[in-house]
Amino acid sequence: MFSHGNVQAAPIENFVLKDQNGKTRSLVDVKAKGIVLVVLGTECPLAKLYAGRLQELADDPNFAELTFWGIMPNDQDSAEEIREFAKTHQIRFPLLVDSRQYAADLLGATRTPEAFLLTSNREICYQGRIDDQFGIGTILPAAKSNDLRNAIQDLLAGKEIRVPKTEPVGCLIGRSPRSKPERKVTYTEHVAAIFQQHCVDCHREGQAAPFSMTDFQEVLGWTAMIDEVIREDRMPPWHADSRYGHFENDVSLSKEEKQIVADWIANGAPYGDPSLLPKPKEYSTSWLLPREPDLVLNITKTPYQVPAHGEVKYQYFIVDPQLTEDKWIAGAEIRPGNFRVVHHILVFSREKGTKGRANAEEGGFLAAYVPGMIPQPYPKGMAKQLPANSELVFQMHYTPIGSPQEDTSQIALLFADPETITHRVMTTSATNRQFEIPPQADNHEVTARSPRAQADVQLLTMMPHMHLRGKSFKYQVELPGKEPETILSIPRYDFNWQTSYRLIEPMLLPAGARMYCTAHFDNSSGNAYNPDPSQSVKWGDQTWEEMMIGYFDIAIPIQSGSQSSKALGGRPEQILARLDADEDGQISKAETPPKYWPIFLLIDTDRNGMVTLEELKSANRKFNNQ
Repeated sequence: MFSHGNVQAAPIENFVLKDQNGKTRSLVDVKAKGIVLVVLGTECPLAKLYAGRLQELADDPNFAELTFWGIMPNDQDSAEEIREFAKTHQIRFPLLVDSRQYAADLLGATRTPEAFLLTSNREICYQGRIDDQFGIGTILPAAKSNDLRNAIQDLLAGKEIRVPKTEPVGCLIGRSPRSKPERKVTYTEHVAAIFQQHCVDCHREGQAAPFSMTDFQEVLGWTAMIDEVIREDRMPPWHADSRYGHFENDVSLSKEEKQIVADWIANGAPYGDPSLLPKPKEYSTSWLLPREPDLVLNITKTPYQVPAHGEVKYQYFIVDPQLTEDKWIAGAEIRPGNFRVVHHILVFSREKGTKGRANAEEGGFLAAYVPGMIPQPYPKGMAKQLPANSELVFQMHYTPIGSPQEDTSQIALLFADPETITHRVMTTSATNRQFEIPPQADNHEVTARSPRAQADVQLLTMMPHMHLRGKSFKYQVELPGKEPETILSIPRYDFNWQTSYRLIEPMLLPAGARMYCTAHFDNSSGNAYNPDPSQSVKWGDQTWEEMMIGYFDIAIPIQSGSQSSKALGGRPEQILARLDADEDGQISKAETPPKYWPIFLLIDTDRNGMVTLEELKSANRKFNNQ
């Protein structure tokens, strides 16, 4: 019946495997109109996302004449971990332990998840992805092509399979490397130190990465995947162009380090002399901060319930730290309670009881968590100020993973002695809210300028922020009368890794300097991340909308025990500084009559902070009439 549509016309050989509960399963004993075999892995993020969907297919009454099995071929997946995977994702069909990859090799499987649909004669009539909703770093609002479901419907209807093969997307199957006689590169002598320096901060128990790299046997099961992500520059996650800037948190591998890892894997990943194994990397506390925090706060009073599927809108939680005096924050760390579902967390400070959301562009931005961010204290003598009577506003972005989850995230703060502080750290930005990206535009440019610095300040970090259509981002410093100088370039922006780029040494921004940021967006069908290339896109909170923000931290000298009002940053100070603009029709601070200064906050600065003299006069009239 399927001689013209099958991936494999001949029946595959029989295999006999035990499922996660120890029951023996034999392929030839299956009596059904079709067999769905899906290759899965307990730690693969995409396998987790699709687990619930596979159970939905198995539960569909229209598919009652089919048998569903999972094939678990990863070396690193134990029977106990497979049982836990089934329990967590509520999988009720059998999961067969295939640690020697016998069934996987018969099928020709390469990745997890990868689906195979067999006829009643054990002929493969479909092979590939489950659907196209989830990819490596991509999530569409819904699947556009339900490939496995379509193949099942065709099989049960007696039709030729319309698309018999698609390309699977996911993790490579974890296989033990084949040992070779040449063992010049070993894990203990060469590779373990590289992994400790570049990978282990995230790839360890309790952190965001999907598997640990602190144990040799665990690493062995992931060697094929490690080789692929390093070759494709997907890992370690670092996106800055090496021609511009030197950054303290640069985790990228050198060419020599890449070659060492590649040679080690090619040689069969030998262990080597145990005496040469470097001492394990130690962490002084359960936090990534260098010492125990002075204050730890829960972000939610009770665990937040994250659904198994669907889009979760940004959640906003308000926390009162109950501060009766000003505090200087030398460092902050936000720790997700559940790394699997927390995409990012931003926290802003504002005066207690203030209406509306805190605005990062007005100096209230305090800290962030995004995947891959390792918190570090500010340089000696520098800190952010958290005023007394402040409250914290947390913006939480949750991403469902295919099973119900809950989260209780926390923030930890390090306090500094006020007598030691010489510079106040503030987060400001070059932001453009007034853009519209046309449908199918593949390189749409949006620019933004920050206000000019009114005094010498020091630049500490930069963090570009866009959403799924973000393509590239560039920071340049503008000095009056000079060409812009590029100080950070992100040629391939990735929304999944919103890195804060910390300069090794603070960079002086002299009075008169300002930041000029250029972003490019890809709203075309060629962007795999794009939710809908047929739509125009404007500013918005949700990931299917867009943002263009060039965040950066600056350190402002404290003069006579207080912050200088002449520096860029702060709430009223920042808005004052934004008036120092040289575009036509707008007024500079030097030309602004002091009597208008008290009413600046009444002006709608939604057009990138640009204000005209007429707007100042109008706002003054409203102010005087109140």
